[in-house]
Amino acid sequence: MKGLACASLLGTSMAYAADRPNIIYIFTDQQTARAMSCVGNTDVHTPNIDRLAAAGVIFENAYCTAPLSGPSRAAMFTGRRPDEVKMLTNGAPMPDSLQTQTLGTLVKAAGYDCAYGGKWHLPLLDVPDKKFGFDQIYHHSDDGLAEACAAYLSRKHTKPFFLVASFDNPHNICEFARSQNLPYGNIPTPDLRDCPGLPANFAKNPYDADVIENERANNYNVYPSATFTPEDWRLYRYTYYRLVEKVDKEIGKIVDAIDRNNLWESTIVIFSSDHGDGVGAHHWNQKSALYEEVVNIPLIVTLPGKKHAGTVMPQLISNGVDFFATICDWTGATLPKGAAGTSFRKIVEEGNPQASHQPYVITETRFDGGTTRGWMVRTERYKYVLYDKGRHREQLFDMQTDRGEMRNLMMEKAYEEIAQQHRDILAQFMEKHHIRPTRPAIHDVPGKVLKKKAQSAYK
Repeated sequence: MKGLACASLLGTSMAYAADRPNIIYIFTDQQTARAMSCVGNTDVHTPNIDRLAAAGVIFENAYCTAPLSGPSRAAMFTGRRPDEVKMLTNGAPMPDSLQTQTLGTLVKAAGYDCAYGGKWHLPLLDVPDKKFGFDQIYHHSDDGLAEACAAYLSRKHTKPFFLVASFDNPHNICEFARSQNLPYGNIPTPDLRDCPGLPANFAKNPYDADVIENERANNYNVYPSATFTPEDWRLYRYTYYRLVEKVDKEIGKIVDAIDRNNLWESTIVIFSSDHGDGVGAHHWNQKSALYEEVVNIPLIVTLPGKKHAGTVMPQLISNGVDFFATICDWTGATLPKGAAGTSFRKIVEEGNPQASHQPYVITETRFDGGTTRGWMVRTERYKYVLYDKGRHREQLFDMQTDRGEMRNLMMEKAYEEIAQQHRDILAQFMEKHHIRPTRPAIHDVPGKVLKKKAQSAYK
């Protein structure tokens, strides 16, 4: 009878796998896209993330919706642009109107069991149990989180489930930069000769936006790296990669549990991060700035049966708002009015690197602890960056020839037309999503004027 019961349970599991798959979302905090050995980085070893990449589809052009924990997570779990709903800073409360339309509440209403373990940060660090649609299975801590998730996966499930495992590391690099103790244990100081070298784009480009250095100077607590020597940066990079390896070991415990419980055939596994880290590029640590190391994040999607395993996809993805739309798509949840993302379900299931998707993604920022705002428009070939003030506040880079962002094409007349195309995209985005300008009745995009209707709204 026991064997028949197991067979019946397996049959039920397989029945909903095709159109109602389980979904496991594993994400880290502050992991840049290149901080994985599966993409060729020899300074870090991530065997468990590599297991997911070998079994799944990896997007090389995935970007956070905002390069700061609270706003990025707001996009993931509300589907809204952070600035549009006034959640562009850490600690900003979720509007009452969105609390019953979070991803958890929508997926639960669609018939899923929803469980959350680890860091929430919207704005509380722990997700309240039975709120926002989730059962809290573990609090904010990397110690024990993987074991709690593994135990959840080992339970009998009569309905499809949506499990979120939200790890804190490699975020502990923030404490390291401030010479503080690391929350989950310090990393031993190495011989300097064992530390990674400096990145090829360690220097700042000659026409970099000056507000970035102003933000660093005005917020030592967040950016204590102004006096870092090359040796300090090498130690920073060494520690950062060891923290990535530390969280990779925890992720491995969840991947092992997927193996033990034979969940690959009925489950979608997604791996990502809320934003990246400067890792010394352009002398930058932490987040907020719109450098590629900060905004380009890992995104790996493993489909049931490991379909399209090992495929690399170049399509542009905004992992916050697009993630929200995609989970709604897979679970059959109702996508609420005002959700800003585009589902990437179709292109993942097709597994075609040439499949058309969306022509651009946009990332928005407000510096942690500061006032500077900024926006990035990433199109197929170019990346346009605009900050709301300062010298050289416009940046334009060719992502095919200069992903390290060392040649600001805004300084070359030959790229004037391309720059204008990106300005137009950003101006339309701001009007569509009701992005309030830095100064009332004045558009932040150079050469643009607010429409009269919009002007009256800002007075």
